[in-house]
Amino acid sequence: MPPTMRAITQDTFGGPEVLHLAEVPRPAPLPTEILVRVHAAGVNPVDWKTRQGSGMAGVLGDPPFVLGWDVSGVVEEVGFGVTIVQPGDEVFGMPWFPRQAGAYAEYVTAPSRQFARKPRSIGHVAAAGTPLAALTAWQALIDTAHIGSGQRVLIHAAAGGVGHLAVQIAKNAGAHVIGTARSAKHDWLRSLGADELIDYTTTRFEEAVRDVDVVIDLIGDVHDQTSTRSLGVLRPGGLLIAVPSGVAAELLDRAREQGVRATGILVEPDGAALTRIADLIDEGDLTVEVEQTYPLAEAAEAHRQGEQGRTRGKLVLTVT
Repeated sequence: MPPTMRAITQDTFGGPEVLHLAEVPRPAPLPTEILVRVHAAGVNPVDWKTRQGSGMAGVLGDPPFVLGWDVSGVVEEVGFGVTIVQPGDEVFGMPWFPRQAGAYAEYVTAPSRQFARKPRSIGHVAAAGTPLAALTAWQALIDTAHIGSGQRVLIHAAAGGVGHLAVQIAKNAGAHVIGTARSAKHDWLRSLGADELIDYTTTRFEEAVRDVDVVIDLIGDVHDQTSTRSLGVLRPGGLLIAVPSGVAAELLDRAREQGVRATGILVEPDGAALTRIADLIDEGDLTVEVEQTYPLAEAAEAHRQGEQGRTRGKLVLTVT
């Protein structure tokens, strides 16, 4: 193998123009790690937020660094001690988050158990769009809210990367699913299992829904106080899970005063959960929507589109 590889890197914080293609050292797997040849890499909001200097910039530190966490590819090498995969296996994962994974590159290394076998029924592009969004939805709905049959779930930004997967995961768990999205996306979301939909551009959601068990807020209070307004639609004891920016002390106090609960969440690598997600995909119970793909060299253009906030599902970089 050559000692270098192509990767998208940045030397300073800023707009999409700071992203550029470069030759960087190729990593080698340590014990318990695998080297994955990346076929596709997902693009997520945390990527462009980090590029700007927010997001996970506080974890990564100052540039230069290589962005990206969503990966689908083929195992090239395994480090000492790895037993669950071997060279040639197709895998997908969200390694190292929130530390640097460097998914916008031709190769990544990470512990083998932060990956899972790629779903058999989809290609690398759809698989690369899955891990971060699906794990966020899974860890919010299944691990944190313990959502179950008959419960009412409100999902803000239901047509986005996390949102459209959360709709399906909640429905698969037996919940009654309510989503907010522009009306043009309602038919598609109904096809994914949404029971009720609210066009947030014409209707205040708190005037259209009540007695909700769980709210998955993928927008946050920075946009029209979505988290704060969501407290009022929860039943007594209901739970608000605020994904993008967490829960401020003031919001926690207000939740207690209203007899409901609120928490933030940050997704974690979880190969075991990804295996269950892959099973849902192969069983036809979970569909990953990829709106557009870009070659690796056009990562900046993918960021420009993503930052418009109108993506249906996911954006993905094709690498190999």
